[in-house]
Amino acid sequence: MRVIIAAAGTAGHINPGIAIANKIKQEEKDSKIIFIGTTRGLENDLVPRAGYELKTIEAYGLSKKISIENIKKMIKTLKGFTEAKKIIKEFKPDIVIGTGGYICGAVISSAHSLHIPTMLHESNSFPGKAVKMLAKKTDAILVSFEAAIPRIKNAKNVVHTGTPIKIKKQEYGINEKNRILKEIGLNETKPIILVSGGSQGAQKINEAIIQIINNKLNKNYQMIWATGPNQFDMVKENLENSHIYINHLDNMKIVPYIYNMQEVMNISDVIIGRAGAMTVTEISNLGKPSILVPLPNVSHNHQLYNAKVLENIGAAKIILNEELTGERLNQMIEEIILDQCKMFKMGKNALKVSTNQVEDKIYEEIKKLMTT
Repeated sequence: MRVIIAAAGTAGHINPGIAIANKIKQEEKDSKIIFIGTTRGLENDLVPRAGYELKTIEAYGLSKKISIENIKKMIKTLKGFTEAKKIIKEFKPDIVIGTGGYICGAVISSAHSLHIPTMLHESNSFPGKAVKMLAKKTDAILVSFEAAIPRIKNAKNVVHTGTPIKIKKQEYGINEKNRILKEIGLNETKPIILVSGGSQGAQKINEAIIQIINNKLNKNYQMIWATGPNQFDMVKENLENSHIYINHLDNMKIVPYIYNMQEVMNISDVIIGRAGAMTVTEISNLGKPSILVPLPNVSHNHQLYNAKVLENIGAAKIILNEELTGERLNQMIEEIILDQCKMFKMGKNALKVSTNQVEDKIYEEIKKLMTT
């Protein structure tokens, strides 16, 4: 099988593409797969690191606002259509798959014009502009959440498959859990709260945790808090200004980044973070209660819609970014951890929207498309 995967921008777009490529390679070892991206996004690191060739074209998100800068981007994006068509003609793929980013417009449209089967994967509950724009042209659209299906109009074929993720549910014995906790610097005496704003951190969430520490609110729980590498020094300095030192805190472990995230997520009792599609999918598959702070000012407010997937089934609580304070966050944490029945029920509810064997389902849809 010869496959082109279009993915650009964030890890939330690129990692599903890599997971799909890996599944195809697993099933058909002789497959030839290349990625198309831009020169600006994380694909320039993640795709070669995963062992795949990356070809780049010009592609930009376009604003309705008329400006010289936007006109320049429009001209470059139009050039990207020509570049995409040239790559497709040279590579001669059997199928072209898009997993997100502005790149999909040029690549999927070009493949459609050349009568090559096309497929899109949408990770968010509220589909992005590219999916809506390409719905009529795309032969199959795969979605992470069932809530996305009625929001995609005029599509030929929409299938709920889920999103492929690295984090898997795992049960640990007491000794293994204690080993993980010891390595973190926490123990089994109090509930564990995981706080992570994603790979880059989330300043508003970090500010709220600083307030919790300054006011010594975390007496009933422990926290493992990933600040994000770019914000760690700022957090450390902020605390030291109040004569608080990160290596001498009770019930608290502060790190720039968590490298053993699968272990930490599995042993945590409650997860606090943004509401990106990957995060929400991981939380649901692990069956964890969560407190979500959707990132504001993103396209169609899609993180809020992602968070509502869990809130609507009683699996998560939502705090809007502008309403987030240390006191409010602590109140929500204690509402969950001080009621064991509630904590258990929230986790069980999260599993209602979990998806299993995602890669198998996606591969099955690829094969269907290839044989029609």
